[in-house]
Amino acid sequence: MEAPHLTAAEILGKPGYHAISYGGYRSVTRDTQPSLQQLKEDMKILAAMGVRIIRTYNVHLPHAPNVLLAIEALKKEDPGFEMYVMLGAWIDCKNAWTDLPPDHNAESERNAAEIDRAVALAQQHPDIVKVIAVGNEAMVKWATSYYVQPGVILKWVNHLQALKQKGELPKDLWITSSDNFASWGGGGSEYHVEDLNKLIHAVDYISMHTYPMHDTHYNPQFWGARSQGPGKDKKAMIEAAMLRAKAYAISQYDSVAHYMQSLGVDKPIHIGETGWASNDNSLYGAEGSRATDEYKQSLFYHHIRSWTDEKNIACFYFEAFDEPWKDAQNPGGSENHFGLINLRGQAKHALWPLVDAGVFAGLTRDGNPITKTFGGDTTSLLASVALPPVDTLQER
Repeated sequence: MEAPHLTAAEILGKPGYHAISYGGYRSVTRDTQPSLQQLKEDMKILAAMGVRIIRTYNVHLPHAPNVLLAIEALKKEDPGFEMYVMLGAWIDCKNAWTDLPPDHNAESERNAAEIDRAVALAQQHPDIVKVIAVGNEAMVKWATSYYVQPGVILKWVNHLQALKQKGELPKDLWITSSDNFASWGGGGSEYHVEDLNKLIHAVDYISMHTYPMHDTHYNPQFWGARSQGPGKDKKAMIEAAMLRAKAYAISQYDSVAHYMQSLGVDKPIHIGETGWASNDNSLYGAEGSRATDEYKQSLFYHHIRSWTDEKNIACFYFEAFDEPWKDAQNPGGSENHFGLINLRGQAKHALWPLVDAGVFAGLTRDGNPITKTFGGDTTSLLASVALPPVDTLQER
């Protein structure tokens, strides 16, 4: 059976069409690109998980076009195979990643080529590329190495919308920017500028990021172990903390919705990124907020999936597989451990039910069948879980 021809409007938030952030890198450097066969393996694994739309980054690297080729190959092998792509065009300010001071009021000369490449890929693969995102956390002011003002993002969004009007891009291709909730008006008033307001009017939908895990350190108002009354144990206290993390993410989503509505705009808001690392040796680990382990990651994953499924919100969960290049100098760093599947092809606790259900039967990653971490032993898993720091203010 041939796969249906769906638009972004139909795919995003569609029941049974989960979204995920995807990078297929297995090495500590992106100079080592995954092969076409490795990408095809990954697409089959994601499809088995119920994922139907993935988000990629940096179209100037071979990875994004090769992902599209892998999907094309799988569609030829099986006309019923479905996988769609949200293509991310990286945007920088002038002097980003150089020894010169970044100029946040001007843009990098590289941006035009990145946009042109995204346009070319969308033209070459209109049945797969359903969204182009202009920038990834490119407006948020803590991205001090490279952030730009909203006017830069607005310029390129308007450019892509104009190409749609001219018929040079499909009219049902959706254009957005994928950025932190604060950048979309959900944060402080420093973000509430006229160019942001124009951008909210210009995009087809808002793609916002929310990361409660990071705020277990930076803004831990919801975090910490709190007594739940007589008979409540460590596990129950952790589960209560993770429910507060879910509520915190929802509050950030709502803050963006309220700002958008204050402008008289009514359009979809989907989650371009949220996730929870399973390990960290710094701010979020045993000596920090004690947030990172597979059990907490699993709780957050299922809480967020449940909420977004109920509300028909697309959630590009971050991320599918561990990628060791993200913090190559620190193998124990959180950035290397956001994946739901590790480099040995082991499904972390969040996906244990899918292993039990047999959805990965016959599938491998780099020759490894998809098995469970901890040998599937829950007792061993829970022994690795730390109680968050006691929130003494809540205890009074």
